[in-house]
Amino acid sequence: MAVADSVDPDRWIVTLNELMTRIAHRFGRIEPRRAANAYVRGLLSGVERKNCWNLAEHAGLNGPQSMQRLLRTARWDAEAVRDDVRGYVSEHLGAGGVLIVDETGFLKKGLRSAGVQRQYTGTAGRIENSQVGVFLAYATPRGRALIDRRLYLPEHSWRADQSRCRSAGVPDEIAFATKPALAAQMIAAALDAGIDAPWVTGDEVYGQDPRLRALLEARQVGYVLVIAGTARIRCEGLDWKAAQIAAHVPDAHWHRYSAGRGAKGHRWYAWAWTRIDTHRPGHRWLLIRRNPVTGELAFYRCYAPTPMPLAALVRIAGIRWTVEESFQAAKGQVGLDHYQVRSWDGWHRHITLAMLALAFLAALAASQPDDDHAHLPLTMPEIRRLLAALTLTRHRRTEEILHWSHWRRRHQATARRCHYQRRSHP
Repeated sequence: MAVADSVDPDRWIVTLNELMTRIAHRFGRIEPRRAANAYVRGLLSGVERKNCWNLAEHAGLNGPQSMQRLLRTARWDAEAVRDDVRGYVSEHLGAGGVLIVDETGFLKKGLRSAGVQRQYTGTAGRIENSQVGVFLAYATPRGRALIDRRLYLPEHSWRADQSRCRSAGVPDEIAFATKPALAAQMIAAALDAGIDAPWVTGDEVYGQDPRLRALLEARQVGYVLVIAGTARIRCEGLDWKAAQIAAHVPDAHWHRYSAGRGAKGHRWYAWAWTRIDTHRPGHRWLLIRRNPVTGELAFYRCYAPTPMPLAALVRIAGIRWTVEESFQAAKGQVGLDHYQVRSWDGWHRHITLAMLALAFLAALAASQPDDDHAHLPLTMPEIRRLLAALTLTRHRRTEEILHWSHWRRRHQATARRCHYQRRSHP
């Protein structure tokens, strides 16, 4: 399926219809199929807060019930739709990409949302009441998108509490898994599905896990994973801390390379590397990055089944940051964190549909012509804005506006009464 390579809203809508047709067989009935279509179009719209109420209003429905059923009780296969997203991204971004593992937080109130607890999240930069999702992204020179997701279920506060899990709809067969274990599941699934990705990268949470590294080495997949300066490294027959090795690197062994383009141009660093674990099959390196201004160091444990130049490892290390761009686009453009559901299935269903919407934008962006020096190529945010403004926005009649105003005020009054009743009867 080809996508347009210029501002062509009519073609964009045709492409969106083709994508929704691609996943139509994942829905057993026409009602959830229609609701999913409207849901995704709402995620791509200019609606500010993309919850069930606002998406239903955008679709011209009389209430949010069909959207809520789509996430809670309707019969459809979110895992199969996730597989469709993964295949769609691979088709449009091309082969030979990099898989990136990372997690992001979803700030929540209350205690009943699946997986919620007080825990550190980079979203807030501190410990907050939140859910944490572990994600797998796929990046090529043509673009990047999210292709898989797992909700992290804490062991003691959730998995060990059967009644709490049942109330949130967590399936009995879901066992506790660490974040690196969830990442390993997603990577293995992507490789088994035929994703052509010779490299994996991730931050320190994943770089410190020997089982994840062993999985990648067993499958002959290269990796560039962040580790701490205190991590122990086997070098020249001795165990060293990574920071100790860096302290002994001569000035002549540092090389200046760009870690890729940022918002203000190339991100230049000094890099050094050394062979490690030479007694084992394959090729392993400790890669060290030094900030030329502050002198701050970062460390990467690297592996490849065949010899690699330093520039190749630097390139993969720089690609890791694109997952943050994917999170920003997913939350800012398609409402990844706008859900108002508490259940296990509800979380995975909303996240999957948001990933589908993001994949659509990534495919359109990947089809744009290169920068012609006079015009920048269309980005995903700009495509979504144009799509919403030119095609998906409906002009509301007065009675529709009043209907939704009445609905909101009535529901808010009911919620307030229930809240007051709970407070008066502890």
